[in-house]
Amino acid sequence: MVKTLELTFETSNGKSTKISLESPVEPVNSEQVTTVMQSIIAANVLTSTNGDLVAVKGIRLVERNVTDYEI
Repeated sequence: MVKTLELTFETSNGKSTKISLESPVEPVNSEQVTTVMQSIIAANVLTSTNGDLVAVKGIRLVERNVTDYEI
C-alpha cells in the first residue's frame, strides 16, 4: 500500500494546487503540517501555473493499493 500526504493550497487566481509527499510520518500532525504550509506561503518559495500560493486549503492522507501483473 502506497501512502501520500497531499497539501492543498489556494492560489492567487482563486484556484487550488497540490503538493504530494510520499511515505509521510504517521500519525499526521495536522497542526504541524499547517504551520509548515503557512511558512511555505510566507516565504513565497513556491509558485504554480495558477499563481502564487496564498492560503492553506486542506491536508489529506491518500492510501493506494497497486497490483502489478506479469504479462
